Amino acid sequence: MSNTENTSIHEFDFSLICEYFSSTERQGPGSPEATIKALSFIDHLTDESRIADLGCGTGGQTMVLGQHAPGQITGIDVFPDFIRLFNQNAAKLNLQDRVKGIVGSMDNLSFQEEGLDLIWSEGAIYNIGFVRGLTEWRKFLKTGGFVAVTEASWFTDERPEEIEKFWMDAYPEIDTIPNKVAQMQKAGYIPVATFILPEYCWTENYHVPQVAVQDHFLKKYAGNKMAEEFIGFQRYEAELYTKYKAYYGYVFYIGKKI
Repeated sequence: MSNTENTSIHEFDFSLICEYFSSTERQGPGSPEATIKALSFIDHLTDESRIADLGCGTGGQTMVLGQHAPGQITGIDVFPDFIRLFNQNAAKLNLQDRVKGIVGSMDNLSFQEEGLDLIWSEGAIYNIGFVRGLTEWRKFLKTGGFVAVTEASWFTDERPEEIEKFWMDAYPEIDTIPNKVAQMQKAGYIPVATFILPEYCWTENYHVPQVAVQDHFLKKYAGNKMAEEFIGFQRYEAELYTKYKAYYGYVFYIGKKI
């Protein structure tokens, strides 16, 4: 393998990443069951509720929200291709009257202050950081409104050097669950619930579906060094998960604005 171990996903060409993940149903670990479980901790949603899914991707989890929660849902993602697919997915499920995707960035939101009842973000808050996201997004929530995010978290206080190094390079803000809960509380939320996403959210729902896409991608971009390194990175990430899943994973954090 080339120098993949020391490469961060942020160094890859965005159009390549976008094309790759447009071919997969999910752009991160998760499941409809996990989305529905997180939703079960959130009360007082009505047809008048306003919900935002930040870093929505093509809307895998947003469509589940649309099918299980009332209210108007706006998906925000920086990639126009993801939003195009998002709106197609909403139309296929006949949710287009309530679920709409728009191109935008989670660090420059145009919502009205205290206009949202719920902010959702699965596998995406790392783009601006857990603490920054929770702190900056809070003003858009009504008092008593909820935030629900998944975040990479350590399950143990100590772990093997290889996985420690990978995550320190990829996302230095990774931390233990109690520390993340404390950060949420400090940012002005009552921590309502946390739960670890089951293993199949990574394997069956995220890594396995990528295999066919990877083979196609390597054929299409034969000889393209960046494409090959990107696939190498995705495969390395999957290998690490298989090897070290006892030490880390995604955790749902649900908080209520005080």
